[in-house]
Order: sequence, then structure tokens, then C-alpha cells
Amino acid sequence: MRIAEHLLAIADRVSPPTVVHAHCDLPCGVYDPAQARIEAESVKATMEKANASDDETFKVRAVIIKEERAELVKHHLWVLWTDYFKPEHLERFPDLHDKFWKATKTAGEAKKTNDVAVGERLLAEIAEIDAMFWESKK
Repeated sequence: MRIAEHLLAIADRVSPPTVVHAHCDLPCGVYDPAQARIEAESVKATMEKANASDDETFKVRAVIIKEERAELVKHHLWVLWTDYFKPEHLERFPDLHDKFWKATKTAGEAKKTNDVAVGERLLAEIAEIDAMFWESKK
């Protein structure tokens, strides 16, 4: 073991490293609702494929994938909502919190159903957030 590695090992014992979680390893300032939209498109497409299939194994796999993607929609929306948008945005967009709340609730609803209308509603709600996001960049 090299001296630097040995010193780091000792330092970790004295003061264990703190584990933190973020949407990336560096606060990069790069945000875009496209991440949520892409996952929502996957949710809707997976619903459509599951509904069109007679293969029970395929349907089970589709539901699992759809639920994972819906959870990712929620994650990407939460990151955008909590990390990007600031109080001055709320002044400019008074319904900002309501739109995010509804979209994350719809993503949760999408986990429980294969109703394509829910997937379409999720995409429409994300489109509204997308419009506010890009307007906030002006």
C-alpha cells in the first residue's frame, strides 16, 4: 500500500466519509425536462405493447419496466422541481408547484395501471412543465 492510500485509510477510520446522493456527482447546473419526458414516453409505449400482447411473460416484463420508468419520471421531475426551480420562478409561475405535484402523482398512477390515457396525461403534464422550464431560461 502506498503512503497516500495508507493515510486515506487512516483518515476514513478517524472520520468516515459522508455518503451523499445527487442527480450527478458534480452540481453541474444542467437540467432539462427531456429526461422525464423520455421516461414518460417509455411508460406510454410499454403500456401500449403490454396491452397489445397475449404473452403473459411479456406482459409481466412490460409491467416491471413500466414501473421502473415511471419511478424514473418521478425522480427526474423531483430533481428539476427541487434543484432547478427557485422562489423567483414561483413568482413568475404561480401554478408551478401544482403542475409538478400533479405530474408526479400521475407518474405514480402510471405505475398502477396500463391505461394508455394515463401515459398520455403524464406526457401532457410534462409538456406544461417543459414550457415553464424553457420560459424560465429567457
